[in-house]
Amino acid sequence: MIPVTKPYLPPLEKYQQYISGIYQRHWLTNNGPLVNEFELRLKEYLGLDHLLYVSNGTIALQLAIKALDLKGEIITTPFSYVATTSSIVWEGCTPVFVDIDEHTLNIDPTKIETAITDKTSAILATHCFGNACDIDAIDTIANKHNLKVIYDAAHCFGTKYKDKSIFEYGDVSITSLHATKLMHSVEGGLVITKKPELLKRMAYMRNFGHDGPEKFNGVGINGKNSEFHAAMGLCVLDDISLIIAKRKSQASYYDKTLENLIVRKPKIQENCNFNFAYYPIIFNDEETCIRSKKELEINEIFPRRYFYPSLSSLDYVEKSNTKVSDKISRKILCLPLYYTLSREEQDMISRILLRSVNYK
Repeated sequence: MIPVTKPYLPPLEKYQQYISGIYQRHWLTNNGPLVNEFELRLKEYLGLDHLLYVSNGTIALQLAIKALDLKGEIITTPFSYVATTSSIVWEGCTPVFVDIDEHTLNIDPTKIETAITDKTSAILATHCFGNACDIDAIDTIANKHNLKVIYDAAHCFGTKYKDKSIFEYGDVSITSLHATKLMHSVEGGLVITKKPELLKRMAYMRNFGHDGPEKFNGVGINGKNSEFHAAMGLCVLDDISLIIAKRKSQASYYDKTLENLIVRKPKIQENCNFNFAYYPIIFNDEETCIRSKKELEINEIFPRRYFYPSLSSLDYVEKSNTKVSDKISRKILCLPLYYTLSREEQDMISRILLRSVNYK
């Protein structure tokens, strides 16, 4: 079986060394030494001054919304994983969908201003598939209308924009370290901001609001992560440059073997140093997409329709006019891409797709 992704796993003996230390210390969670080490090494690798390691990317989004004290309406994208929208709703705000650019698949900044009302408090934009949004345009609009900006950078570990980590941008950026991501800690996420006071606020919030054992500083939740997860993160981080390089090589090989396939790929944003987190292809129509998916599945190959359906169709949000997102979501497919995927497996995937699309 060839899944759409497979977690990178370090050598077992390396992970066991960290686990042995945890057993000796009996310090399993609550901001342990491995969590602290992981945060420090992440800041060093990413070139960041501030970040917090949390339990997952969804909690990171919820912390960002709560810490920025957002109310009312939040402008967001309909083309993302459901957590982007559900976090807005969960925090008592209203998602207002703005359609996407059909080339980059990110929120279309030319359509944002018409969606702004006196109830708008922020823009929550997703760097889809690790491809940077039009950050400059979004920030210009946010500054003009005094709006906060959160970037859902769940797919973006290793992506750079203008030679800086993409996590540098916005009031808050978040990322996911879930097992499906190229950098993972089994479960996990990061919340990043350049503002020390905002980071301090979120640090209280991720630990129930504790400010010492018998004092609390505001309302909080349990957003911490464990020593076991940090241990995996440290192991994977050691190899992250190899992981990204391997994905880049695999993506280039797909480019070669699928050169004659009648599909298109998303356009990478200018000034974006892409991380090759995913390999999406866009078919000419939904019928061909579904047929190709079925042909692959017959051969025990399981791509994913990321992201289908368009989030504007969810039953707990107001219906919106998002024609581009609706159209793209029906005919996009992400192909298998992971560290141990072989050239032979990529060849097989490519042959099936060419037969299904070009020679139907």
